[in-house]
Amino acid sequence: MLQRIQTIYLFLAALVSAGLIFVFSLWENSAGETVYAEDRILVLSLFLVSALISFITIFLFKNRKLQFVLGRLNIILNLILLGLFVYWSLNISGESQISEKGIGMLIPIISIVFLVLANKAIKKDEDLVKSVDRLR
Repeated sequence: MLQRIQTIYLFLAALVSAGLIFVFSLWENSAGETVYAEDRILVLSLFLVSALISFITIFLFKNRKLQFVLGRLNIILNLILLGLFVYWSLNISGESQISEKGIGMLIPIISIVFLVLANKAIKKDEDLVKSVDRLR
């Protein structure tokens, strides 16, 4: 059952979390240096864990409840990552560390959108199976 729509959404979420972090910068610091996700080990590990969870969730199509729970866990992980970005960008203690924000800070939002769409499709499949079981 890999041909379901949630497989595409989960694959896109994994691709966004693992691929785009190397293309787009997160921010530019006050010295004019561009900071990417691989420069911050915490950010890189959170992005890669998110991509790994999305990729593993694709192959759990026989257990829709676990697939749904892992999707929610991945959404929470991306919200933590987004909160970390907001904290770093708004933390102004004397000299600002982040002078110009990059498009890479929006990657968790894009991933969250794909994960929400996947969870919605998983829930729809689960409801369909439950309605068919009721008819028997």
